[in-house]
Amino acid sequence: MDLSLDSIVEGQLLLMDKPIEWSSFQVVNKVRSALKRKYGLKKIKVGHAGTLDPLATGLLVLCTGKMTKKIQEIQGLEKMYTGTITLGATTPSYDLETPFDQHFPIDHITPEQLVSTRAQFVGAIAQYPPIFSAIKKEGKRLYEFARNGEKVEIQPRTVHIKSFELTQISPPTVNFEVCCSKGTYIRSLAHDYGKALESGGYLSALRRTSIGQYEVNNALSPDQFVQVLDGIS
Repeated sequence: MDLSLDSIVEGQLLLMDKPIEWSSFQVVNKVRSALKRKYGLKKIKVGHAGTLDPLATGLLVLCTGKMTKKIQEIQGLEKMYTGTITLGATTPSYDLETPFDQHFPIDHITPEQLVSTRAQFVGAIAQYPPIFSAIKKEGKRLYEFARNGEKVEIQPRTVHIKSFELTQISPPTVNFEVCCSKGTYIRSLAHDYGKALESGGYLSALRRTSIGQYEVNNALSPDQFVQVLDGIS
């Protein structure tokens, strides 16, 4: 990636590898602050093309300058994820952001069921976003309702899952790889998969590996980005 002043101001795509427990905004803020400090800028446009939850890691595409106009286009590209679903329990957030609320048996689940049930979630499916999400309803984020203990009706969304493969089965955990459309919640997929197995499930690890042609293998961590930027004379 070209990190020269002219290129950054004109517009660049920056591929970042988001660390766990960082918000997407924190990555944007660190990059923006580093660019302003390096080049003595009062302001610079920097935005990201698709939020990752704090507990997820992986590819975050940042756009600077005029490239911010491409954000919507990049958000619409197919995304690839790898991760882990843990069976036998559920959480309100469908991941480890919130404590367990229910526990379920898993002794009845066979490896054959794990594989066959997966097929239910390939193609166009109706999915309910988690109550702990940033989707807006009545001018508020859903997670605001959740944190206040308020009940709110959530409408299902149609999303497209191109592929959902199990890469390792080691009960109670199942490792997977998913290719999906914009708007897909992998947390909801984990929750619904557990339910379909007549048990429970939650997302215990998630990593975004690609967005369209952009791959995390070509990305820098925020700290690596600052080191590379500081090394430019």
